[in-house]
Amino acid sequence: MSIPLVTLLGRMTLAFLEAIGSVTSFALQSVRCALQPPWYRQQILRQMLEIGYYSLPIVGLTAIFTGMVLALQSYTGFARFSAESAIPNVVVVSLTRELGPVLAALMVAGRVGAAMAAEIGTMRVTEQIDALTTLSTNPYKYLVVPRLIAGVVTMPILVLIADIIGVLGGYLVGVYKLDFNDQAYLRNTLDFLQFQDVFSGLVKAAVFGFLITLMGCYHGYTSKGGAQGVGTATTNAVVSASALILTFNYFITEAFFAR
Repeated sequence: MSIPLVTLLGRMTLAFLEAIGSVTSFALQSVRCALQPPWYRQQILRQMLEIGYYSLPIVGLTAIFTGMVLALQSYTGFARFSAESAIPNVVVVSLTRELGPVLAALMVAGRVGAAMAAEIGTMRVTEQIDALTTLSTNPYKYLVVPRLIAGVVTMPILVLIADIIGVLGGYLVGVYKLDFNDQAYLRNTLDFLQFQDVFSGLVKAAVFGFLITLMGCYHGYTSKGGAQGVGTATTNAVVSASALILTFNYFITEAFFAR
């Protein structure tokens, strides 16, 4: 017997609202623990190394080729209107406002979010989290808080580096392939760049860092069902983090640049 459409929609709505409530409760509990001592400094430093330093190669590779492609695509479009001089402006603004934070966050979500969900999920299904509670160690403080703090602190640094590398990629294409004057290219880049462009990108990076680590920790912490459950948690962590990154990107952009 088939389920009526209204019943199916009702179940999906209730499941969606239940998921939102669960994530919100987890986030509030995590933030509350993050604001109260003690803090496991060694764990925080370890996660900063894991999230920041080890993500540099993939973030840098993504940024430099993004800047190069952006310069090429801008040239093919602007050449039709004899506006090639605007290419440095487009490259630096696009990278600092949007492409730098978003692409870096998506790369980190794929690399770090999945790893967090797998690690914490394995601890959950093997009852290691229950053992922490038995030893009077708050799992939120030991497992979740260090990752949240590390994500919020290291993502802006990663994005700032990605912005620099991406602008360098645009400079290399502009000067050595499109025959721009190197001094003029740099001057146009620096003259057009504003503090708000960079600052908005760094704010996005901090929010994205929180979302990536939150989703990784949440799906790992709530996983169940053995190895299959850990695999599902890993997939859900990456998908949900990516969706939230794109969603919050719009709202933060509107908050900064809506007129």
